[in-house]
Amino acid sequence: MVKHIILWTLNPELSEDEKEAVKAGIKEGLEGLVGKVPGLIDVKVTIGGRLPSSTADLMLDCTLENEEALKVYAQHPEHLAVANGKVRPFTVQRACLDFEIE
Repeated sequence: MVKHIILWTLNPELSEDEKEAVKAGIKEGLEGLVGKVPGLIDVKVTIGGRLPSSTADLMLDCTLENEEALKVYAQHPEHLAVANGKVRPFTVQRACLDFEIE
């Protein structure tokens, strides 16, 4: 199996209310991909409980069947719709860590 972890920083020009709405939209969109994208086992988007020591605003934690499934996920039209409509317009920084798990 493969883990796909993303940390995003939201655009600082967004108001706090806008940030909360954006985070909720990202969570709904990405978690809704389970069952739609082949090989995508689990998706969790963490949007709350952020401590002041954090340098990111939200986290995506995906589990996929294998590295090939990660490649399919990256190009899947439903994933791209969420990424292009709910994530990219509102984020200014992205960090990614992909790794194999047993």
